[in-house]
Amino acid sequence: MHPWSMRAEGEVLRFPSESVEAWARFDTFFEEEHERLYKALYFVTGNRQDAEELMQDAFLKLWERWDRIDQIADPRGYLFRVALNGFRMRARAARRATRRLVPSTTSPDQFDEVNLREDVRRMLLELSPRQRAALVLLDQYGYGSE
Repeated sequence: MHPWSMRAEGEVLRFPSESVEAWARFDTFFEEEHERLYKALYFVTGNRQDAEELMQDAFLKLWERWDRIDQIADPRGYLFRVALNGFRMRARAARRATRRLVPSTTSPDQFDEVNLREDVRRMLLELSPRQRAALVLLDQYGYGSE
């Protein structure tokens, strides 16, 4: 039975004795750490709602593993790592979505175009008149190379 599950009004929530102890320890851990984590996430995200959501997700993931808390060397470090990984995943997803939705509108550098034209001109002058004529026929008139 999960302590956060929905109950009908007036229904008594009953836990096995070990679940009550685990919940009490988690509750104490939450009280000690939630403000510190929230402040760190707010500093990272710059947004209260994002910080709150990331904090909740991190605590939820920790709660899901709370029965194995003795196997986690540093629960506070685990909590912060999960929260920051969540932030990174959201940031990557936002960047991917932005790249798909917003086309790149970089205009070509006019100086690069001048340099390119000058390079092409210099290379064409190095060709024989017959080779230049072949390129004009291929490029301008669409003739095949045969």
